Parts: sequence; C-alpha cells; structure tokens
Amino acid sequence: MQVGLTGFASLSWPGLLRLRAENALKPDHEKTAVIMVWLPGGLSHVDSYDPKPDSGSEYSGPFKEISTKVPGTRITELMPMQAKIADKFTILRSMNQGAGGHPAGSMQMFSGDSDTRDKPEPRLPDWMSVANYLRSQEGDRSNPLPHYVGVNPAPANYSGPAYLGNAFGPFSVTDDPNRPNFAVPNIGLSDPAEMKRLSDRLALRKSLDKMERDFDMQGELGALDEFETQAMTLLTNPQTRDAFDLSQEDPRTRDRYGRNRWGQQLLMARRLVESGVDIVTSTLSGPLCGRVNNWDDHAVNQHQFEALRFRMPNYDQAVSALIEDVYARGLDKRVLVVVTGEFGRTPKIKYDRSTGAGNASGPTGTLQPGRDHWPRAFSNIWAGGGIQTGGVIGASDKRGEDVIERPCGPHDFLATIYHHLGIDSSKVTIDDFNGRPTPIVNDGRPIPELMA
Repeated sequence: MQVGLTGFASLSWPGLLRLRAENALKPDHEKTAVIMVWLPGGLSHVDSYDPKPDSGSEYSGPFKEISTKVPGTRITELMPMQAKIADKFTILRSMNQGAGGHPAGSMQMFSGDSDTRDKPEPRLPDWMSVANYLRSQEGDRSNPLPHYVGVNPAPANYSGPAYLGNAFGPFSVTDDPNRPNFAVPNIGLSDPAEMKRLSDRLALRKSLDKMERDFDMQGELGALDEFETQAMTLLTNPQTRDAFDLSQEDPRTRDRYGRNRWGQQLLMARRLVESGVDIVTSTLSGPLCGRVNNWDDHAVNQHQFEALRFRMPNYDQAVSALIEDVYARGLDKRVLVVVTGEFGRTPKIKYDRSTGAGNASGPTGTLQPGRDHWPRAFSNIWAGGGIQTGGVIGASDKRGEDVIERPCGPHDFLATIYHHLGIDSSKVTIDDFNGRPTPIVNDGRPIPELMA
C-alpha cells in the first residue's frame, strides 16, 4: 500500500489473486479494532509482570515488587504508572511457545507457525494480514484509511502476508513521529497539478492493461482496481492526512504519552483506530531500548538491569497513556490492546563479557548480567476489547521457569484476537500458493477470560 507517484504497478498482484473468504464479519457500526504493541526480543517476565522476589540471588533481579490498584496483584517497581491503572488491564502470566529463536518465536506469535526452526521469511500470513484480507472482502468501504497500519511495523523478516500477497501487508509508517518535521509520505496530496498527473498515469496504466483484462476470465485483475482506488484516496482525501497529524493533539496529551518515539507511536496508534483503522501494530525498538535497539538482553549485548532501567520509564509512560486513553475516550469496548513479545527471558541470570559499549552496556570485555531467550513461560497484557480487566490469568512456577496453571499457546493467543475482530478462527481457511485450504489457526481456542 506504499504508493508513490510513479507506480501503482508496484502493488503486489499475487495478493490480489486469492479467493474470496467465506467469513461474514460484524456490520460496520460494530467494527472492532486491535492495537498490538510489539516488544521485539522479549521482555523479561520476571523483571516486569511476573516478579519472583523469593527465587534466590541466582534468579531474582534487583527490582522490588510494588502493589497495584488491584489488591493482590503485584508487578515490579519499573512500572509505577501501570501499577496505578492495573484495573484497566489483565496480565496473562501463562503464555508459552516452543521456539527459542527470534524468527521462529515471532512467527509462532504472529501466525501460529509451529515450526521451531528459524526461517528467513514467514511461510504463513500473520494475523494482521489475515484480518486485513478478510475485512477487505466486505465490499464498499466509506472510510478512506487502510484496514491495517504499521506504526514502526513488525519486523518484515518475521512477519508478513506470505501467500496472501503484499497488498495485504501494512501501510507502513517508518519515520519517527516525534520529529518536528515528521510527515507520512503517500497521503494527503494537495497540489492539484500533482493530483491530475497521478490520475493521468492511472488512466494510462488502465488503458495499457485492457488487452490483458480481456483474457482475464475470472475477473481477478479487477481486484487491482480496489487497491488502486484506496491508494488514490490516501493521496487525495484530507481525512487521511488528518488521522496521522499529531499536531492536532493537545500538547498536554502528547506530553502524557511521552515526547519520544515510543510515546508518539502509541498516540498515533490511538488516533488511527479512532479514525477507523482496524489493525495497528507498533514496534517499540530503536535507541530507546539501549545499545542493541531491541529487548534482547543477553549479557553480551547489554547489562540486563541497566537496560531495563534505561528503557522502562518510556515504556511505562507510553503504554499506560495508551490504555488510559482507550478508556477515557470510550474506545474500550471496540478497541483491544495487546502488549507482548515473542518470549520471555531466562529466569536464571547469566553473566558474560560485553561486546561493545553503549547505553546500558559497559565497555568491551566488561562482565555483566543478562538473561537469554525463554519461551517456556512469559507474560503479556490485554486491555480494552470489552473484556473484564483487573485480573491475572495463569501462573508460572516459583522461579518463572514453567507454566503451572492455565497454559496458553500461540494458537490460543491468535484465536483470542480473531474472536475480538469477529472472525471465527475455527472455521476460516484461506487457500495457500498451491490452492490448498489452510486454517488460519490450528487447534487454538479464544481464552475465555479475554473474551468480551
């Protein structure tokens, strides 16, 4: 959907050749939306939402437990702002999956791919692209905005539309929304001369492919018009420009989210769902994470605990502001917020030599603590979506190593999101490249406590 003045022809045609889905979704006035906040590399569950203060010095980190607004629910001192609004989200402490690598672990969470081997690209479409595809089949749409926007989207080598085709991937916003001169390309074209030139080029392209369309017995090429129309609307409709324009927000609201990339990303996510976008993903990565720009806190990368001290104030502020806003603005029934990474971190602290100095990392050779990949037990949080919040689902053992209560896997995670979007994942299949009907979820069921 990233379309420049030079090429509607760059849109992916394979994505337009898929069969129509047979799933009927909710009527427009009931349309639900999802914001997924992605933490690439994996947040340490035992240093955040599932603290284990009595696990011993080899396991417990330096962070104290604090009480939250929900009696009996405790998290670490790194998130005091979230502690104050804990009644507005639910903690799932029993998430687990079977892949220890970043690619495979991410693919499990995004698409339900059960293959534990790391692959260079996904073989199954992620839930965001599937939802985009299904909602795109509903016919006329009055809202000019895309169904799916990535505000700093999920990593392309770990997620994507796979056999659905690139047309069902995200409209991507990759620049920093906190920059003073931030602007989203390919929207809100206002120069009449440029709009005329764009229309002329579209007319020329259509005339050139007329012969090809004459042999298009199944009418598949006609689907291209739908996406060209949406692209044209993005370029010419002022509503699209306004949805991305953070300058229209009260400066105090921008301050509340945090005047940094993460805060402004999540503020934009809220603006987009409020404007009618169905799916928004926002990856919290880059320099705000520390030296290696992600949450992958191996000791060789960065000092685990210094990295958390460095990044968590911005994380806590942005996420708590987003959740508060969803409720304050009456979006809490329609919009589901999910905050997660692909796995947690090893409960047992590891020590290794730093491979480079930087934020949250000592000079090369410095011995420092870290935690490695841990898919056997980790946490995520859920807010909005009409769910009953203020609780904790499941539990891990006394060290946070394994799930001991209410285990939930990637397919349950995906089925829960699809349920909120009005998609019965137990019945929907989409044909793959070979024309084989492929379930969008295998064996997963929506998590009852996270259903409206």
